[in-house]
Amino acid sequence: MQHIIEGFLSFQKEIFPQRKELFRSLASSQNPKALFISCSDSRLVPELVTQQEPGQLFVIRNAGNIVPSFGPEPGGVSATIEYAVVALGVTDIVICGHSNCGAMKAIASCQCLDPMPAVAHWLHYADAAKAVVEKKTWNSETDKVNAMVEENVIAQLNNIKTHPSVAVGLRNSGLRLHGWVYDIESGEIRTLDRNTKSFVSLADNPGVYFE
Repeated sequence: MQHIIEGFLSFQKEIFPQRKELFRSLASSQNPKALFISCSDSRLVPELVTQQEPGQLFVIRNAGNIVPSFGPEPGGVSATIEYAVVALGVTDIVICGHSNCGAMKAIASCQCLDPMPAVAHWLHYADAAKAVVEKKTWNSETDKVNAMVEENVIAQLNNIKTHPSVAVGLRNSGLRLHGWVYDIESGEIRTLDRNTKSFVSLADNPGVYFE
């Protein structure tokens, strides 16, 4: 914990004074243009990967970058999505998975999650991805996990479209959905191409999006 406190003290003393005008402008309002939904894995930092300043990304993070389908009892993810679209007027939503995802590894390997019942329940929201992956034969566990990561991004994109605010945004206001997979080792991002339904290099295809 001490290194975290020391980090704050360094920020307060060295960084904040240099960015004082930025934080003053953010003190009373925010105007992010994108909602970024990613895994809570400590190795993926949305603002770092996308090089965005404070105030530019509205972020949801949870185990497995999961978006439950809209239901009668909205939870924190649903409420945050609705707020981002309706109140903040974001124009883009990114759902970003990542390589070597522990949540997807647990699903792919059928790992016993009895000691973590809340996690086990939560990961059922990735059942659609699991069903697709289980229909195929894989050469290695790594290949299977990589497939789970990609299929889970697709599944969560389909889930988010069930949210009324998102459906209205897609229909009326030009809202766009993006499916990304970030590779931790290489720093590369692959994006879901709506035409080919496959993941392609974002660097080579910056205009590609899902919907």
